[in-house]
Amino acid sequence: MDNYVKIYVFIPKNDADKVRLALGKAGIGKMGNYDHCSFVSEGKGYFRPQGGANPAIGSIGNIEEVEEIKLEFVCLKSEIDKVLEVVKKYHPYEEVALDVIPLLDFPSINNPNA
Repeated sequence: MDNYVKIYVFIPKNDADKVRLALGKAGIGKMGNYDHCSFVSEGKGYFRPQGGANPAIGSIGNIEEVEEIKLEFVCLKSEIDKVLEVVKKYHPYEEVALDVIPLLDFPSINNPNA
């Protein structure tokens, strides 16, 4: 697993499927004999665009509350650039909240001898 990372990206709810499906189509989110693997949880994002911002949602100086989802998935470290390319193309925000977390090497729950 140390060649893998877990990625979290926060997306407005209305754009979530577009981003999720584009990542899957690009080959991101493979686990064993499965593809398009991800987990989605819902929440609210808050932000206030400042001068110089070009917000996709809201207006300069106003605090915004947006229904968002957290999309999380696993991919190879070597696929991070591809993930960033897809997210940049399909995500509506000019500033995307995206976390990359390295994973430790440990035996698979499905294959303890791996």
